[in-house]
Amino acid sequence: MQLYSIETENFKLDGGAMFGVVPKSIWNKLNPADENNLCSWAMRCLLIEDGNKLILVDNGIGNKQDAKFFSHYYLHGENTLEKSLAKYGFSKKDITDVILTHLHFDHCGGSVEKINDQLVPAFKNATYWSNEKHWQWATQPNDREKASFLKENILPIQEHGQLKFIDLPEQQLEQTGKLATANFSENISVRFVSGHTDMMMLPQIKYKGKTIIYMADLLPSAAHIPLPYVMAYDMFPLTTLNEKKSFLQEAITEDYILMFEHDVTNECCTLQQTDRGIRPQTFFKLNEW
Repeated sequence: MQLYSIETENFKLDGGAMFGVVPKSIWNKLNPADENNLCSWAMRCLLIEDGNKLILVDNGIGNKQDAKFFSHYYLHGENTLEKSLAKYGFSKKDITDVILTHLHFDHCGGSVEKINDQLVPAFKNATYWSNEKHWQWATQPNDREKASFLKENILPIQEHGQLKFIDLPEQQLEQTGKLATANFSENISVRFVSGHTDMMMLPQIKYKGKTIIYMADLLPSAAHIPLPYVMAYDMFPLTTLNEKKSFLQEAITEDYILMFEHDVTNECCTLQQTDRGIRPQTFFKLNEW
């Protein structure tokens, strides 16, 4: 097995929305805002080469939206999904599976592309993986979250017969006190969390004798590790708080490695227990491990 960090474009989001109730006087030291109160964030994907499988976890914002849409997010940086895949000798046609942590546009926008005014899956040889409960949540969205679920990013996957669902676990955090998981393959499982959005999936990979967790939006950056640092974007912030607390305790006990999707500076880290709670210990890039 080999893991690759796949960088796509960076984008900007409101710092207050990203840090919730944490005052700007604190979070601005962690990710300084520009004159419009916007902070830069990565859209970092994970590529897993496992035997004859080439599995991509998330795929960024894509490029099919119009100029008005992209004007809200200030895309910047030299990386694209295609360039990052090519760096390791791959292209989109080589991808066999796409695991979508959830269906917000900054995580799945690259799933579908527009060719001759037709919306088609961007990874023509891949199976796309979601779960039935989140798919229903995304395709029948609530009024608060529907701006993040764009039908053009989602429905063509199903229409072209490339969608499959990962089996849902029988028990959830509320019942067991632990984050529920399901197996994807021999070396990969997914754990389910529902504070940010219903049944988001966090891939968990056995790699080089360790366990690495792709954090998606449970911990979008290392700055979100302290428990009160919960995004205003989260549908159920108290659920996020409980999920973080449970996960971080497990992660430090089991010596997990965390990989961050949205942190522009820090790609991976280990954890340590401090007198202020659980905090990052060592930062490193995936290719340095």
